[in-house]
Amino acid sequence: MTHPRPAHPLAGAGRAASSAAGPGRSGTLRATAGTAALLAALTAALAATVRHDGYFTDPAGLSWRYAACWALCGAAAWTLRRAPARHVAALVLAGGIAVAATGLTAAPGTSTDSFRYAWDGRVQAAGISPYDHAPADTALAGLRDGWLFPPREDCARPELSSLPGGGCTRINRPQVHTVYPPAGEAYFLLVHALSPDGVRHKALQTGGAVLAVATTLVLLRVLRRRGDPRNAAWWAWCPAVAVEAVNNAHADALAVLLSVAALALTVRHRAVGGALLGLATAAKLLPAVLLPGALSGVRRPRDFAATLLPAAAVLAALYLPYILLSDSSVLGYLGGYAEEEGYQDAASGNRYALLRLVLPDSWAVPAVLAGTAAAGLYAIRRGDPERPWSAALLVTGTVFLLTTPGYSWYALLLIALVALDGRWEWLGVAVAGAAAYLTSRALPGAGTVMYAVALVAVLAGHAIRTRRADGGR
Repeated sequence: MTHPRPAHPLAGAGRAASSAAGPGRSGTLRATAGTAALLAALTAALAATVRHDGYFTDPAGLSWRYAACWALCGAAAWTLRRAPARHVAALVLAGGIAVAATGLTAAPGTSTDSFRYAWDGRVQAAGISPYDHAPADTALAGLRDGWLFPPREDCARPELSSLPGGGCTRINRPQVHTVYPPAGEAYFLLVHALSPDGVRHKALQTGGAVLAVATTLVLLRVLRRRGDPRNAAWWAWCPAVAVEAVNNAHADALAVLLSVAALALTVRHRAVGGALLGLATAAKLLPAVLLPGALSGVRRPRDFAATLLPAAAVLAALYLPYILLSDSSVLGYLGGYAEEEGYQDAASGNRYALLRLVLPDSWAVPAVLAGTAAAGLYAIRRGDPERPWSAALLVTGTVFLLTTPGYSWYALLLIALVALDGRWEWLGVAVAGAAAYLTSRALPGAGTVMYAVALVAVLAGHAIRTRRADGGR
């Protein structure tokens, strides 16, 4: 079936980016050398940023360093437009490897989540369900060591969490059960099983680097056929990838890799794509928001079923062993986390910040549900089945703008969608997430301001692209 390509947010972005990124005078070595020089500067700046221990002591300074890295990334991606086409893949991949490597130069600096991953892997290796005990539970005291549970004389450090009865741990929220879904837990166990003794944080960081580079390779392959390979740089060279996927070793990197592969396969192999989407959701629940994108342009019930049933089957199959082996709920602290972060009660936190500027707090959650449903229905009805990531970017970005999450690593999924689709103006949402998580520690309200700026940027980008498309008719 042939689908028209109207000038709306779900169509034409990749082709527009490809034509805008035409070679011009890109055969010169000067363009390649300029891009390489900016990549070298980006790598040096990222290494310095990752090694700057400023999360507690200098959040403003760390924010400025991070902003400089984003600026260098943008400049490098812009100059790549003039580089010879034959050099693009090599530049993107080499730069992606260098950027990912910077995350390995220091211990996790702005998040302690990977310590919970390491603990969950260790608990599973001992034959115990990670959902049955909190890290503070004395029933697991025999699994503790001096890395995850430092000596008492170190317990005054701000990144450590106190334990009942004394002592401390690197694991955050040590008195609650894990919140991570089964594919994530399987990944933690795999990393633990493959890691040499004493490797500590390096194991999960190395896993994050492998996943980040693998995602770059998948993006290049997809975009070589269905877009502009230059757009892969938005993921490969993104500072958030070095900081969140590698240095902080967030499991979102696994979910992103699976999500990119799922959307790419959905175009021709709907059942396989659906199964991978279920796997991605089982790694980190956020990829469930991609479902409307995966259903772009679907009209026949059997096509809906071909996507939904494999996704549900994989998710159920992964949860089942943990359900059978666990005495406690496999949802763990999920409900408590949602309440703690203010997702259930808008008045209790900084979620729904943009909506709360114009609506009463009590209307925020219904407005989010209505806005998400509207974006999802629009994606399914108007989305291009040949480019499901376009609709997925619209829905995911809309959810982020409606909920204004306070954790910067959630945006890794959105960054990968930008790389697939080419609408780089959505990267402002990722920057806003970083401002909400880091900069707001020094400047309260910075996250809300940046989310508002990101919304303006997205609307402006849509208006400009629509005007260009209308002018080309």
